[in-house]
Amino acid sequence: MEIGKMSFFGNPNIGVYAYVNDEVLILPPRIGRDDIEELVEVLKVSAVIEAKVAGTILIGVLLAGNNNAVLLPQIVFDEDVEYLEKRVREYSVDTEFSVLESKYTALGNLVLCNSRRCLASPLFSSREVREMEDVLGVEVVTTRLVNTDLLGSILVVTDGGGVIHPDASEEDIKTLRELLGVTVERATVNAGVVYVRSGIMANNKGVVVGGNTTGPEVLRIKRGFEGG
Repeated sequence: MEIGKMSFFGNPNIGVYAYVNDEVLILPPRIGRDDIEELVEVLKVSAVIEAKVAGTILIGVLLAGNNNAVLLPQIVFDEDVEYLEKRVREYSVDTEFSVLESKYTALGNLVLCNSRRCLASPLFSSREVREMEDVLGVEVVTTRLVNTDLLGSILVVTDGGGVIHPDASEEDIKTLRELLGVTVERATVNAGVVYVRSGIMANNKGVVVGGNTTGPEVLRIKRGFEGG
């Protein structure tokens, strides 16, 4: 699996700013052309959309989803949804955008998916979980990992593997193997950051890490996404 490395706006926390699945990459405006070309080369997406969501560039914090659909927080503007839907149609990509009616808006920190299932924070109600299942087309299981409800912030997974906060227990890793069908590696990013989602963008085709990620961290992250 190919791994790229970069920063956005001089900031290595690239996972905070971007959302990616196997087909769609959503980025803030004013990312350099060369960087976008490198992202497309590594992640091999069909559609690249430059946008703000709810007036902010913190796209990775606000969005969650899988290849079927992308969940948007209820603070999103109507024109944001219309723009995203228009852009994916222009690329002829079949990805749905759906607003989750929930008081929780940092969906990227609270929900994570691969093609098998999605995991969601137990902060969500049963109604919200059912709504996610209807949109995403897979079972959504509520659970805590590494003693936190913010499981989307401490874990990045694909269909082939992933990486998790270095304090993850054997029970956490077993849970992921049972629910998502993957073996993950304990790792850090950007020279010791334990909230790995903040510095990683990944799909089933490639991985991009933040610009401060060290050589040993890259090797461990690569091992994780290759299934351990």
